[in-house]
Amino acid sequence: MRDAARVFITGASSGIGAALAAHYAAQGATLGLLARRGEALDALIATLPHPERHRAYPADVLDHAALRGAAEQFIAHAGGVDVVIANAGISHGTLTEHAEDLPVFESILATNVTATVATFSPFIATMRNQRTPARLVGIASVAGIRGLPGGAGYSASKAAVISYCESLRVEMRPYGIKVVTIAPGYIDTPMTQRNAYAMPFLMRPERFAEAAARAIARGDSYRVIPWQMGIVARVLRLLPNALYDWAFAKAPHKARKTS
Repeated sequence: MRDAARVFITGASSGIGAALAAHYAAQGATLGLLARRGEALDALIATLPHPERHRAYPADVLDHAALRGAAEQFIAHAGGVDVVIANAGISHGTLTEHAEDLPVFESILATNVTATVATFSPFIATMRNQRTPARLVGIASVAGIRGLPGGAGYSASKAAVISYCESLRVEMRPYGIKVVTIAPGYIDTPMTQRNAYAMPFLMRPERFAEAAARAIARGDSYRVIPWQMGIVARVLRLLPNALYDWAFAKAPHKARKTS
């Protein structure tokens, strides 16, 4: 990995994305930051070292043409790209029995899964032609390890990200492009602050960013952060269905979207 990496991050205006931006900027990286809230991106960049290096791209990841345009502009600005982090995501409680939740399911899948594909796609040709190591990073979740009651849309989307990145990892192997899947546990961000239940091993976003950047630099294929949640995830995956169903029958549900 280059000493001064060129890093493109979606969902960069707050939470995990902003923490990753701050971490990489402190290491001397040149950043391309994309999010819907342009004012928040500008405010973030103003706090970073060497703000003149970085570029803000106000866009919705559901606008795939805008994503491609931002990718092309960043590659031209930075002279290439070393790390692309598909971080943008949304989370709402969903219940299949409620017809009004169907559009919520669709928006979660479009934002968390399809937009990850749309984020990576315009960078691959450039990465293949570079001599420097490159990373495509998908931000999944421990919620994708097993389906959580009340959060079927989110769990399904993050399970899809894990499987998609696994497929892509094998596809990119001949070109030397590493595909890294990061599965956060509970990170203290605006998304998790809405949860009205206990969140074990809650981690500050700054600490998460440090751990994630190390995993990305190593080219880890899959990493759960924090590590304690990695142990929990392995245990959950090994539980027989009957035991899992019994254990989670009364688990608290994530709040549904009401408007």
